Amino acid sequence: MVVGTLIVKLSLGDIFSLKDKRQIVKSVIERTKNRFNVSIAEVDQQDVKRCAVIGIACVSNSSQFVDRQLDLVLDFLEADGRFAIEEICKEIL
Repeated sequence: MVVGTLIVKLSLGDIFSLKDKRQIVKSVIERTKNRFNVSIAEVDQQDVKRCAVIGIACVSNSSQFVDRQLDLVLDFLEADGRFAIEEICKEIL
């Protein structure tokens, strides 16, 4: 069994309230869940307006599949213009 994890730190530019932030984060999580077979959640910085940390996990019997799936998720997130990606931590276990 191969487990891949991806931690992505997002910088949310013109956000004025936690409500605005939660709207964007919830949308990103739902769109990612609907498009890819991964687990995803906001894992840190929940009370910081202009920053979000998203954790993504994928399990498979193939390390190549896990690596490719996480790359596709990252490409999907990078294509979203509502935030900038500040930091990425990817691990295949």
